[in-house]
Amino acid sequence: MAGITSKTIHDIFHSMEYGPSSSSTATAQAWLESHSRALGLFIDGKFVRSADRQTCNVTDSSGGPVCSTVCAVDEDASLSVSSGASGFKAWSALPCHLRAKTLLRLVSSLQRHGQCLSELCDLAQSPSSPSALVRLLQYYSGWAQLRDSLIPDWTPRGVVVVVVSDDCSLYSLMLKVLPALAMGNAVVAIPGVGTAPPVLLLAQLFVEAGLPAGVLNVVTGSVLSLGSKVAQNPHVSYVTYSGNKKDGEILCRATAGMGVPVSLSLSLGATCPFIIFESADIDSAVDGVIETAFKKNRECQWMLCVQESVWDSVVARLKVRMAGMKSVPLLAEGDRKLVDAAVQEAQQQGATLIQPCPPSSSGAAYPPTVLCGVAPSCTCVVTPSPGPLLPLLSFRSHGEGVTLGNHSPHGQAASLWTEDLTLALEAAKSLSVGAVWVNSHSVMDPSLPLSGHKESGNCIDGGKEGLFQFLRPSSSPPLPRSSPASVDYSTFGTAASAAIIPEGSNSSSTPRSYLQYVGGKQCKSESGSSVCVLAPGGTVLAYCPDGGRKDVRNAVEAAIKVQPGWMKKSPVARAQSLFSLAETLELKRRDMAVSLHSQTGLSLEKADMEVELSIAQLCDWAARCDKERGGVPSVPQSGSALSIPEALGVVGVVLPDSSPLLSMVSLLAAAVAMGNAVIMVPSPKYPLPALEFIQVLQSSDLPGGVVSIITGGRDQLTQALANHSVIKAIWYWGSMEGCQFLQHTCASPLKSLWLHCQEKDGVRDWAQPHASLQEEMWRQAVQWKSVWIPTA
Repeated sequence: MAGITSKTIHDIFHSMEYGPSSSSTATAQAWLESHSRALGLFIDGKFVRSADRQTCNVTDSSGGPVCSTVCAVDEDASLSVSSGASGFKAWSALPCHLRAKTLLRLVSSLQRHGQCLSELCDLAQSPSSPSALVRLLQYYSGWAQLRDSLIPDWTPRGVVVVVVSDDCSLYSLMLKVLPALAMGNAVVAIPGVGTAPPVLLLAQLFVEAGLPAGVLNVVTGSVLSLGSKVAQNPHVSYVTYSGNKKDGEILCRATAGMGVPVSLSLSLGATCPFIIFESADIDSAVDGVIETAFKKNRECQWMLCVQESVWDSVVARLKVRMAGMKSVPLLAEGDRKLVDAAVQEAQQQGATLIQPCPPSSSGAAYPPTVLCGVAPSCTCVVTPSPGPLLPLLSFRSHGEGVTLGNHSPHGQAASLWTEDLTLALEAAKSLSVGAVWVNSHSVMDPSLPLSGHKESGNCIDGGKEGLFQFLRPSSSPPLPRSSPASVDYSTFGTAASAAIIPEGSNSSSTPRSYLQYVGGKQCKSESGSSVCVLAPGGTVLAYCPDGGRKDVRNAVEAAIKVQPGWMKKSPVARAQSLFSLAETLELKRRDMAVSLHSQTGLSLEKADMEVELSIAQLCDWAARCDKERGGVPSVPQSGSALSIPEALGVVGVVLPDSSPLLSMVSLLAAAVAMGNAVIMVPSPKYPLPALEFIQVLQSSDLPGGVVSIITGGRDQLTQALANHSVIKAIWYWGSMEGCQFLQHTCASPLKSLWLHCQEKDGVRDWAQPHASLQEEMWRQAVQWKSVWIPTA
């Protein structure tokens, strides 16, 4: 036709212009019109909308109105949880195959309404692929079918609250909602603004597919205030969050002391390394960079690391590939100032720019920009700003490339590019991230665990491993709920220890003075002080060191020197060390039994039985060392994938009062068997069994520093553990105030927490080796890594 010029394929590839959009939103618009473009809350299987509620507007990419959602209030939050509690009773009582059947019906429903869902996601600026959601449903319906046969002795938690930040994707939310439902829980979902419309549509489809009313409730509004309000309800058993780190920290601190576990997946804003080795296919690697680094909606920021020998080739190809690219819309109006400031700072530090065109003087769009030659300490690397910015760094050797990749405080994922399979596997193993993509990027499948390392989260989503956050051992009662206590977080654990010789005690005999164990050596505390240990009758039995912050610091310094080497030892070598501990404990069996008898008042017969059970625990965990090794799950994409459990690093363990020897040995063995180093704080009431156990440690071949034992006040040492940035996890048995302090303090720097309030949880029966309890200990001792290796 006259006046119309057609472009050839050569012209399109040369200009790299975006083609006209052919997508229609008619189906989504019709669904919105059926709700008068005013979406209510979804509670008890139906939409609920009160006239007096405030609303929030959902806008499209041009700022135009899409619909409005309700801002829920306290009454709505309470109603959603009450509905969830009723729904849980009906849903959890169903046989596994009936729950699976319901989820499979939703697969068919989602396939029929996939066009509407896709359009709704695009309108609300929360793009997600319906096919990816179908894959999620198919995968978790299988686990709903197989829960009782493949995960015996575990039971659903109850009502689970899933919170996502405003900038989180629908896929990230459903990666938590669907496994929770598959395991038999009820869910209260609190989506972000953009995610709310598609989630409300899914909730409607769930009920139409046969999900009982109340099993899935959707509450919209301010995610942080709603999350803390809903968590206060005594019917809530678990809270899990996905989104940015700042909002995750706020939610964690707001729920501290409520007695409900909170887990965080902090993928948004994380800096992920994109590493190109000299052995890579450079053209494919640069194409991968262009595909993932400059997306408008991306859940992580990329840092490009290039080996010096191929630096010029990569830069030249980037210039060619970026030449025809257009400016990328920014997500918020205020982002432009942040992007300008980041670019200006990088240039002041010597960086050069690669841009397809100069940025406009103002506006809500910015051209894709590569910041060449920035330093690892530059702000755009450590705390990246929003916008299409890509820092480009260089490295010389393979080892330096891995070190550069580990420089970020985040540990979400990494992309490696090399044709050398040995190098790829060695680098993947050395990177402190939860997912490694070899010659690929952003590949996701629910069959593999997605575990944030370092500051990227403390929970696991995906795979069989991700199911356990929504389950509890059947032999353990539900966690009791509580109200937050009045805790001064700035002064917690700073009170002086009790007097050395309490008033009224009998000190006619000279008690023995014990030493603690740090870095493989017995030593006094840094303070030089001691506290008394009382016999059941109130007499002074012994003195033990009054450890504190400096002792924890010394123990951590010793641990970080030996833990990497201990982790790299073969499972067989670690097993031999634990068998050695068991043999040495057997030789000192009589002395340990006498110590238990004098300290706790147990009969010698029962004390001897506790020693026997402790020996058995060491042997059990030694046997497990080379049995729990992850796997090679089947994935729909071409290629192979690995699921690998890894040690956490340095773990702090605050021990319970009950079964002082058996509980210590059980927890020590679980942590050490998986390659961790541990800093153990014995019960202040019964510290002597742990101090006597030092002789067992010294006589074994366990490397010094892998285990340290520090005695003193529980609160003082808990505070020291919580505030040390190197410690990755804390297992705690203690007071309600201690649990609350840890939940509040360990939100930043982020730590994995396993908390037990001795006042409310009751006494754990350490003498009963339930399989699910041992499984729980093992899962607390590891973090997961998935590795993708494409073959086509």
